[in-house]
Amino acid sequence: MTLSKSQYIRGLQCHKSLWLYKNKPGLRDTPDSQTESSFNTGYDVGELAKELFPNGVEIEFDSKNFNGMVKKTKELISNGTEVIYEATFSEDGIFAMADILVRNSNTWDIYEVKASTHTKEYHKNDTAIQWYALSKAINLNRAYVVHINNQYIRNSKLNVQELFTIDDITDIVLEKQDEIPLQLAEMEEILNGEIPNIDIGKHCSDPHGCDFSSHCWKHIPKKNSVFDISYAMGKQWKLYYQGILSIDDVPDDFHLGKNATLQIKHHRSQEIKIDKPKIKEFLETIKYPINFFDFETFQNAIPRFDNQRPYAQMPFQYSLHILHEDGRLEHKEFLGDENSDPRRPLSDQMLKEITPTGSIIAFNQSFEITQIKNLALVCSDISDKLLALNERFIDLAHPFQHKHYYHPKFNGKYSIKVVLPTLFPDDDELDYKKLGSIQNGGDAMDTFANLYLLKDKSQLAEIKKDLLAYCRLDTLAMVRIWEKLYQFTEEEIWIKLKL
Repeated sequence: MTLSKSQYIRGLQCHKSLWLYKNKPGLRDTPDSQTESSFNTGYDVGELAKELFPNGVEIEFDSKNFNGMVKKTKELISNGTEVIYEATFSEDGIFAMADILVRNSNTWDIYEVKASTHTKEYHKNDTAIQWYALSKAINLNRAYVVHINNQYIRNSKLNVQELFTIDDITDIVLEKQDEIPLQLAEMEEILNGEIPNIDIGKHCSDPHGCDFSSHCWKHIPKKNSVFDISYAMGKQWKLYYQGILSIDDVPDDFHLGKNATLQIKHHRSQEIKIDKPKIKEFLETIKYPINFFDFETFQNAIPRFDNQRPYAQMPFQYSLHILHEDGRLEHKEFLGDENSDPRRPLSDQMLKEITPTGSIIAFNQSFEITQIKNLALVCSDISDKLLALNERFIDLAHPFQHKHYYHPKFNGKYSIKVVLPTLFPDDDELDYKKLGSIQNGGDAMDTFANLYLLKDKSQLAEIKKDLLAYCRLDTLAMVRIWEKLYQFTEEEIWIKLKL
């Protein structure tokens, strides 16, 4: 049996996942865009970290010749090379590639590079198995995890020494060495047998989401399972271990929180709750002209611009629908240039286009308010004007969050992506799935973050069109939801759904 480092980590999380990976790889779920984005970020961070130890020699990855990679590593070690990138070893059943291997007199130091902002538990296990394999071939001195320092603020040229933090975890790695042979023996026994009888559990997503979830969770109802209960504080698992899979089967005397209990009650009764007085009270706080406003942001692990932190939310786009008291509806928008810092031009245009009076409406306003606070820190000369906007915000999520309006299809949630299709189930104008390449905030974030790298510039106009269409729909959705709330005040407080 030979395991890679990642396979060993998979086995620590779940023996069944490892068995499936080795024996039934076709059952794996297709990686989503977020997984691919995380992989690309990890690659970029790893490449930059090499500058901490410059002039090293890299072992080129060759999936058809792992033995050649191992041989090349041994040659570099023998001929006195000081720094090796992706040093490759195959020892005692473990195939390992060390991100950075640095000679330290007659010994070597291991540096494992991570795109996270702190050393996590699985990073320690990751480095421990590296040590286990490498120590069979060379003398090791220290083990380190290199990760992002999220307190770093770029100022002109990128300072790699300040961008990264290096944690010495040698003592922890050494403590784990005795247990590794036992773990490997157990994994070998598992792999030589039938598929392990391991039920689903919290381990399915800790520390990583499993790419065999569709297979292992196929017995869970697609709709209205106990795992669809919101705000249950992990009590879904207690229900599951009692053999309860559906919301319909949750015992009446099973103690859940207020929100979860409300969700189950309305699922069973199929009643819509409309608290007309509360909705009316909320609507009366909104003043014309009404500015329906939404930001889109991106993140960079490696800051591109001055006054940018790693992983800081960077507003690059907004949509603004302005509803005047005479019923006139205007739309304004901003989309930053992918090659320059968008924060200042966005701030200037936003201050010009949001009306000087009237309410500013956002859905879950804390996000927009936080971004404006951050913009004020960067644009200090206009910070007072920016911060003054925050005093005018009203949260359109409020009546849904506080259950002044509740629909069984909300499943206890109240995000705009849940509320909108429930209120407007057959409206193509308000259907995010009818949009182009950008259909959610994650798409927008990842697309713009990498737009400056786009090689085929002929695609640029279409991508920007899709970005604008997505953000526009976010604020148009708010307009329609606001209109719907007014309609609700004319309805009876309780409505029975037609099933």
